[in-house]
Amino acid sequence: MSLLRQPILLLARSQGVKKLVSTMPVSSGIVTSHVPGETTESAVGATRTLEADGLHVTLDYLGEDTTDAAQAEATVRAYKELLAELASQGLAPHAEVSVKLSAIGQSLPDSGHKVALENARDICRAARNAGTTVTLDMEDHTTTDSTLSILRELRKDFPETGAVLQAMLHRTEADCRALAYEGSRVRLCKGAYMEPADVAFQERVEVDKSYVRCLKVLLGGQGYPMIATHDPRMVQIASSLASRFGRRPGTYEFQMLFGIRPEEQKRLAAAGETVRVYVPYGTEWYGYLMRRLAEKPQNLGFFVRSLISKK
Repeated sequence: MSLLRQPILLLARSQGVKKLVSTMPVSSGIVTSHVPGETTESAVGATRTLEADGLHVTLDYLGEDTTDAAQAEATVRAYKELLAELASQGLAPHAEVSVKLSAIGQSLPDSGHKVALENARDICRAARNAGTTVTLDMEDHTTTDSTLSILRELRKDFPETGAVLQAMLHRTEADCRALAYEGSRVRLCKGAYMEPADVAFQERVEVDKSYVRCLKVLLGGQGYPMIATHDPRMVQIASSLASRFGRRPGTYEFQMLFGIRPEEQKRLAAAGETVRVYVPYGTEWYGYLMRRLAEKPQNLGFFVRSLISKK
């Protein structure tokens, strides 16, 4: 892993740095390269543009580690507003939503699990009424069991609900086997959190090997794999494995982040692949942005110049 990864992820937890960075306007260069805006209108506009390029979208209303019930309820309202707008503009067939459970109550003391489950049900219901789906984002390893438990409960009434698994965790290959059943939607990513060695692979090569093992499980299973990677080697390996397992385009999809390798996104879509772009929006973009910088530390210089230029 990059030597800068851990320091950047530690900065993500610094309230002092957060206070400074959060005074930057969302129009600042490094921010808009990863986040199209703060409002529902900006999210819908980005969705419309991406759809015109033949791409699908998943939208994330940014926020996490919410310990205030009112804020969790506000996040639910934001998702419902977004889903209603997507439906009204005919965009729902190609746009779903991604939800972090910690943003809708999972981190609340005592009642977090129950509150997050009920709030997630509310969003799932709104998504189904809009004609689309929900994927539960995965966060750090301490939330994995709770998230998968809530997923199981949701799938009783909303079996279309998607899951996310992170290849950097030791447990993930087994989780892939448990979720590779018919109708199960699973996004496989490498993982963007700073995790301890007892639960996660620390070297990039080991994470990559785990990712390939997990790909084999998901593409060889009966579910719908969502292959989240920008790594050209992993895209090539996934395509080869899809062919080996007799997977036709449309029985799996590639996923990439907004603003990262946009030409590759278009190339894959033009070649007949389903490509979904992860589009975050909202005012709470700080933690998301810092994780993206940790994944690609060469952006750090641009980020620092943006901070200096605002003074």
